[in-house]
Amino acid sequence: MSAARFAAAYAVLTASHEVADYWVQRDADAVAKGRCGREGRAACAKHVASYAATQAVALLAADRALRLGLDWRRAAAGLAVSAMTHYVADRSGGRWQEKGSSTALVRFARRTGHEGWLKRDPGAGPLLDQAWHKGWIAVAAVVAGGGR
Repeated sequence: MSAARFAAAYAVLTASHEVADYWVQRDADAVAKGRCGREGRAACAKHVASYAATQAVALLAADRALRLGLDWRRAAAGLAVSAMTHYVADRSGGRWQEKGSSTALVRFARRTGHEGWLKRDPGAGPLLDQAWHKGWIAVAAVVAGGGR
C-alpha cells in the first residue's frame, strides 16, 4: 500500500504545486519574492505559506476521498520538505543571471556546471527551478506516503 500512497501523494503534491504557483500566488509576491532583503524574504514567505496550505488541503482531500490512510505526522513532514525547498528555489526568482554571490540555488547551479546554460539561455533558470521543485516534491511524497 505504501507504493500507492506514494503515487497518490506525488500526483496530488505535483498538481497542487501548479495550482499554488500559478493560481493561488499573488502577483505582488511573485514579483517581489526573489528580491534581496526583507521585502523579498517576506514576499517569498507569504507565497510559501499559501503554497503549503494549498498542498495540505489537497493532500487531506485526497487522503479522505481515496482512503489512503496517510499518517498525519509523515504527511506534515512531507509538506515541510516541500515548503522549505520551495522557499529555497523561489528566492532565486529573477536572479538566475545575476553575477556575484546571488542565491543558494544559483550558486548550486553554477557549481554543478550550469553557469554557461544560465548565461546563454534566459529560460534556463525557470527550467532549473521547476526541476528542483519536482525533484523535491518526489522526496516529499516518499516522506508523506511512507510508513504503515
